[in-house]
Amino acid sequence: MSILIKPIITEKATNDSELFNRFTFVVDKKANKLEIKGAVEATYGVSILSVKTLNYPIQRNTKFTKKGLVTGVKSGYKKAVVQVAEGESIDFYNNL
Repeated sequence: MSILIKPIITEKATNDSELFNRFTFVVDKKANKLEIKGAVEATYGVSILSVKTLNYPIQRNTKFTKKGLVTGVKSGYKKAVVQVAEGESIDFYNNL
């Protein structure tokens, strides 16, 4: 079971990483903060100061169209914001 699913690379997350040394990941829904901290430290070789997690619920929507009632589902996920120690950084682009 992999705890880290993928890094989140958006404008807001990139700005956070440049200014405040915080990096954002999509993680397994059942992972706790200690497991996330250990996985990031093992994968990227950095020391972690804090981990903040956010659970996003499943989003359901319904639309009335010419074809009738159309429903859609967007899956839920768990996001982790990781604070890295001063002077250390995570480079997501070195393996491309």
